[in-house]
Amino acid sequence: MNESWIAVCAAILGGMLSQIPLMAQEAPREKIDVSKLGPQVGRQVPDFSLKDQAGTTRNLNSIMGPKGAMLVFVRSADW
Repeated sequence: MNESWIAVCAAILGGMLSQIPLMAQEAPREKIDVSKLGPQVGRQVPDFSLKDQAGTTRNLNSIMGPKGAMLVFVRSADW
């Protein structure tokens, strides 16, 4: 009886697990026009004033070097 019980449980669990990909499917996402979002590559950004990780206030002029500056935005899961 133990073997048949294990087989039944395995069949039920297998059936439930096979449905997970179907439940996770979403409707197709709307295409986003990235040219309308924030500064674009090669464009000058407006002046800003923000604190860095050490608490020092920085603006565009304070980070600009002789060849310009590269801004990298990283999204973190703990914002």
